[in-house]
Parts: sequence; C-alpha cells; structure tokens
Amino acid sequence: MTDPSRYRPDAIEQRWQLQWDQLGLHATPDPDAAGEPYYALSMFPYPSGSLHMGHVRNYVITDVIARAARLRGRQVLHPMGWDAFGLPAENAAIERGVDPGDWTDRNIAQMRDQLKRLGLSIDWDREVATCHADYYRWTQWLFLQFLDAGLAYRKEATVNWDPIDQTVLANEQVDAEGRSWRSGAQVEKRRLRQWFLKITAYADALLDDLPSLEGWPERVRTMQANWIGRSLGAELTFTTESGAAITVFTTRPDTIHGATYVVLAPDHPLVAELTTDDCRLPVTAFCDLVSRQSEQERTAEDRPKRGVPIGSWARNPASGERIPVWIADYVLADYGTGAVMGVPAHDQRDFAFARQYELPIRRVVIPEGSDPHAYEGQAWTEAGVLIGSGSFDGLTTAEAKSAIVAWAEDQGWGQGRVQYRLRDWLISRQRYWGCPIPVIHCDSCGVVPVPDDQLPVELPRDIPLSGKGGTPLARLASWVNVPCPRCGAPAKRETDTMDTFMCSSWYYLRYSDPHNDKRPFERSAVDHWLPVDQYVGGIEHAILHLLYSRFFTKVLRDRGLLGFSEPFARLLTQGMVQGITYRNPQTGLYVAPAQVADPTDPRDPISGEVLEVFYEKMSKSKHNGVDPAVVIDRYGADTARMFILFKAPPEKDLEWDDADVEGQYRFLQRLWRLVDAAHGRGLRLSGPDAPQPAPDPSSLSDGERELRRAVHTAIAAISEDLEGELQLNTAVSELMKLSNALAAHLEAAGQGVATEALSTLLILLAPFAPHLAEELWQKLSGHADGQPISAAASVHAQRWPAVDPTALVRDTIPLVIQVKGKMRGSLEVPADADAATLERLALESEVARRWLEGQPPRRVIVVPGKLVNLVP
Repeated sequence: MTDPSRYRPDAIEQRWQLQWDQLGLHATPDPDAAGEPYYALSMFPYPSGSLHMGHVRNYVITDVIARAARLRGRQVLHPMGWDAFGLPAENAAIERGVDPGDWTDRNIAQMRDQLKRLGLSIDWDREVATCHADYYRWTQWLFLQFLDAGLAYRKEATVNWDPIDQTVLANEQVDAEGRSWRSGAQVEKRRLRQWFLKITAYADALLDDLPSLEGWPERVRTMQANWIGRSLGAELTFTTESGAAITVFTTRPDTIHGATYVVLAPDHPLVAELTTDDCRLPVTAFCDLVSRQSEQERTAEDRPKRGVPIGSWARNPASGERIPVWIADYVLADYGTGAVMGVPAHDQRDFAFARQYELPIRRVVIPEGSDPHAYEGQAWTEAGVLIGSGSFDGLTTAEAKSAIVAWAEDQGWGQGRVQYRLRDWLISRQRYWGCPIPVIHCDSCGVVPVPDDQLPVELPRDIPLSGKGGTPLARLASWVNVPCPRCGAPAKRETDTMDTFMCSSWYYLRYSDPHNDKRPFERSAVDHWLPVDQYVGGIEHAILHLLYSRFFTKVLRDRGLLGFSEPFARLLTQGMVQGITYRNPQTGLYVAPAQVADPTDPRDPISGEVLEVFYEKMSKSKHNGVDPAVVIDRYGADTARMFILFKAPPEKDLEWDDADVEGQYRFLQRLWRLVDAAHGRGLRLSGPDAPQPAPDPSSLSDGERELRRAVHTAIAAISEDLEGELQLNTAVSELMKLSNALAAHLEAAGQGVATEALSTLLILLAPFAPHLAEELWQKLSGHADGQPISAAASVHAQRWPAVDPTALVRDTIPLVIQVKGKMRGSLEVPADADAATLERLALESEVARRWLEGQPPRRVIVVPGKLVNLVP
C-alpha cells in the first residue's frame, strides 16, 4: 500500500506503467475512430545500449505533445523504433567477437526498458528496427523504385576512404582536418565505382517548397536552402592551344574580361592530357598531396590556396588573351564542371591565389561613379559598372550579365545555366552491417534488379568480421554467386551495403502500417496519418536526414505511393543537455565532478591545479554526463520530466543543475500534500462523465472567484503554450502558479469550485507528470491503491478543460499610482471605473496624501485600466 501522506514515485510509477500497458491506453486508434488524426514523432535513436539525457529531453518533449493531443480528443500515433544499422555495431562486434545483430538486439532491449521507465505514451506495438529483415526488405524495395525511375545509378567517383573502418565516407562525415568522424583516421581519396541517388533531379522542388514549411524553424530552412545552393550563371568555354575545351561555370559572366588564368581540379579528366612533360613531376606530387586532404580542408576560408601550373595555355574567349592553366586544391572535380576561371580582381579567393603566385589582376568592374583605380589592392566583389570590357563598358553588372551571356551563346562559347551546390547522394558503403543493395551483376545483362518475390536479400549471419579489406560479403562465395534472374547465367550480387540514411529516410512512413507484409505501407494508411504533425529532434539533422526524407517523400509521391509532398508539417529542434564540466587548462584533461572536492574552489585531485569550470554537452569523454537511471531511481521519472521541461525553452540548450532537480521534486511533493489534504477533507471528483456547470459568479466568495480566475487563466496560458512555439517551460511555470492559488484558496472554497480546481490541475498536469497525475486523480476518484481501473477512468482519457471567459472577468483591478512618473504605490479599483473616478480615488489614496503633502497636483494624467500619474 502507498503511504498516503508521502510522495513515493518508486511505489507508483511502475504500477501505473503496467496498468496503462494492460489497458492499451497508448495504442493507436483505428483510422475510423472519432477525432482528427495527430502524428507526434521523435527522431528515432541509434541503439547504443544506454540512454542519455539528450534522449530523455527529446522523447519527453514529444510525449507531452502526444498526451496533450489525446486529451484534446485527437486520435494519436506516437511510435518508436531504432536506426539500427551502421559502423558502431559492426565495430563493437569485431572488438567483442559477437554477431552485430545479436549485439544490436540486446542494446534495443536495454534501451526499450530504459525508455519505458520514463512513462512515455508510446505505442510499442508499432516498433521497428531498420536492421530486421521485415523492415529492410522494404528499404530494398524502395531502392528498386528509385532504380526503375532512373534515380539510382552507378558511376566511378573520387570518394573519401577511411583506412581503419575500410569504407567510403560522405563529405559530411569528414572533419575540417580530414579525419573520419567515427574512427579519427586520416581520410584518403580513392576512385571507386559507387551507387548514387539523383537527388539533384529534385533540387528545384526541394528548394521551392521550403517556404511552405511554415512550421519549421527559419534557421533550418535557411540551412537547407544554402545546402542546395541554387546559383544562376553561365557555362563558358576556354579553348587550349592544343584544341581541348575547358568549360567553367560562373555566376559572374560580367567579369569574363577580367579572367587571367583557368584552374582545374587536380583530378579533372583533362589534367593528364594537358600537363606538359616539364611540369609532370610537380603536378603528380601536388595531386598526391591533395588526394590526402578532405574537402573541408581544401575549401576552408581561412586556409591558403595552393596550386601549380600544368604548362598549358588557353584563350580567354571574350578578350582573346592567352592565359595559363593551373590546378589548385580549392577546385573540386565533382562540383560544377571541375574548372573555374580565375578573376582575381572580383573574387576574394582568386585574389589571394593570384597574389600568392604573382598572376595578373585585371579590374573590369568598379562601383558606380568611382575612380577606376580606387579599389586596387583588394577584390571588388559587389555590383558596379563595367570597364575594360570592350563594347560592354558602362553597363551595370546586371545588364552586362545578360548581355554577355547572349553574346557568348551567339558566338558559340557559352550558355546560361543554373548550378547547384547540392550533389547526388552517394549511398554505397563497403561494410557488412547495412542494408544489402538488391541488384545482381551479370556479364550479359548488366545490372539486374532482384525480383520482388526474392526480397529481402538477407544479410548472412554469424560470419567472420575483421574490419579489414572491405566488406566480408565480397569474400562469401555462397552468398555472392547467384544465377542471373533474367538469363540464368552465373552472376554476382552487389556487395556494397546502403548508407544508413537510406533506412532513416522513410521510417516515419512505415509506422503508419508497420505489420504490412505485402507492401511497405498502404497509401490509405500514410495518407491518413501523414504528414507528421510534430517532429522533434536535434539540430544536427537539420540538413542531411531532413533533406533526404523530403527527397524520398517527393519521389514516392511521384511514384503514386502517397499523396503529399512534405513529410513533416512542424519541426522542433530541441537544444542540447549540458553538464557542468571541469578541465585542467594545463593538461587539457577533464575531471569528473565527483572527483572535485570543493566546487567553490575546484582543483585537480592529483596536481592541485585550479580547474576551468563551464557547461558543455554531456559526453563520456568529458566525464560530465548524468545517468538518467540514477535520477529516476532517486527522484522518479516525473521529476526528471519536469526538470527537463522547466529548465529551458525546448529549442534552447539546457544546463543540468542538481539543485533545480531537487526544486521540481519538492514541487511534486507539494502537489501530493495539497491533494492528500483535500482528500482528507472529503473532496471527491464527480466522475469523468459528469462535467460541472459553471457556477453563478454572484454566489461565489472573493476567494472562490480568485481561485476560478487562477484556474481558467492557467487553462488559457497552458493551452497557448502547447500550441505554436511550444513554450513547455512556461507551461510548467503556470502549473506552479495554479498550485499556489489552490494552496491559498482551496480549503475555504465550496465543493463545486474546489472540485473544478483540483480536476483541472490534474488534467493540466497529466502530460507533464503522468504518473503523479494518475495517482492523485484515482485517489480523488475513490479508487484504492492497486485497484484496476478502466481506460475511461484514467486521467489520460479525460478531456482538456475549456476556458470559461466569465471566470476571467475581474470586478476590481490594480491601479498603479505614480508621482512625477515614478511608481509610489497601487490600490484596487472597480474594473469599470471611468477616468474621473480613477482620478478621485487616486487623490483620496494614502499614496497621494504622503507624496503630495496636502497640496493639490498641478496635473493629473489618467491611463484607464493601468495608472494615474500625479504631477506636483
């Protein structure tokens, strides 16, 4: 039995979690159930085996949203799953000598149990794991949809190769120093035949639809727009003396007369052909050097640009000038045409390069009305007027762009073009633990899709893993060698696996129909539940995951598989959870908070040196993490939830503070005592189906009116906080204000007002502290400890309270009294008092007598409803 006088979360939380499961309280309603559908979704986690506070924050925020939607009568889909393929599981399996599938399943079971302790209202019947064949069968089927649409293809490309993890890395998985995000190895450049998805075919749609995402943070939309990077410009051709054509893309065709050199990427196909014998040795050495650099390192703004001439010359097609051909590290083969024209007078990067290698700098654009020599010594990159450009002199840059492009098109050496920063999505990975690419390579038939009835192409289990020499699939003859599905001749399976972003780009669709074994989902199911009403996840996924998911949605729409264009209607990118961090500035080593004897004078426990103290994202390497299980064991899940929600707005970073956790625990204890005292006085709820009529205001005491005003102010404020900007921290603050009002007025209130106040408090509390709200609701409903309840009797099955506007009407209002513009006091006045009455009341007040010293004011300024200012 629960001690009725003491709040014991350990005694109630597990009990209610079990009862909710038995009642199916969080099951997804049938599509024909009453109420509008509402899809609340958190970005699913990688199953590392341990929950961290970042997880807690993400899932608790989404849970509040889902619970509030149910209370508002919506039919809610709130699922969970696991992004379960990838290198971490494979590397862990290699280190421990276990199968990565077994390792992953154990981690999933452990994390599922941890998540359940938080009291999340998740429909676990819809759980998916991307590494299970009943899921990745459909990832493979969707890949074949892309292949059939001409959006999946193979080509040879220069890729980032991790020599430790033995796999290709996307550019985003390489840091600014050219090291792998996972292994830390120095990345190498290799030419490999790889699989790509043609996301560039949807570049315009992805960009043009961004303004429609009004429920997304502006920051995220801007990041995606910049990543797509649509540029209007021209392709211009420079012809070498050997007759080779070098095509460049530029957004500044107006500066063509200022081009004094051409630069190729070191791995441009023309480099070998155009390099002269006397330049071959330095060119080869330079190409080898650049091959060991990451893209970020090569293009970083703060790094010097390096290059070498290759001995060839080209003609500037506009001026006819003979200009040299170079290669440089800042030009990338797979961006644009892999070649640029060097216009050092009007591009800061080209200016620095020309200065370094003493190349000519020719100014052809100046600010309007400026001396042509006024801006020598720096690059002028803004708009202006053309000079030194023949017949185009005197045109503005805008006029010259179109005129020069038209001239180039007429002369046959250029054409207008739209260019994108976005490049096609490289999905090949040379590792085992990933979704197999479902194609077969036949010498006669070429690339042949695996027939639908042979899906899934399953990963073989229990095979030796070493992490060396690429994927072990290529060495497994029994798996690789198969007959061609078309001609029957001996053929081979594709041994690359897919980028894990492939799995996470459509999982939100599978949740709508997770048990379908005939299709990835029925269109009726996805069209009923999607787009996702509220998506919650980290800002680190603002570009790739969200962009790829949008791409998938548009392709599947065009394939007739769904009827909407964007997957996520609203997006919340929650801030990080930061822990107090101690670091020795002399050694750079981090010290665990438990090793700091005196936080007011933090010192290294070994050397005694003074430590730096700051807040930083929780991580094992910084010894600043807080284990959620420790918090739940000590304070309960509801306290952990309340702290996470109250400490900071959802989109801001949160600084963990044990004192604030204690504060939320004390607040929940006060609520327990408040309701326990009311229960002891005989207050009972009238039942879920018996709403109380609004009382006659004239029959209420002043205290009852104050209590009802507090109740309905809280309803209005918390309802608003749960919409729009989702200010969950201020919603918790409103709950605290309401509890204070109950503490002040509940005991003297009549049965009707007291019951309304208590029931409203608990329903408003339910999304935030679901276990405590349920326990107190059942206490006031007359249910004994441990007694089973019906689903309809749960606090989470009630209806969100409505605001009674009459309760917000005030008979009196506080009137501020100022003397010479400074506040000197206030008094309660009738809410409907006119200006003359307010002036009279102010002059009769004790404040006026004290500050005017019996003298009439020279002037009285009345602002009805707010203040009276007395000017002596």
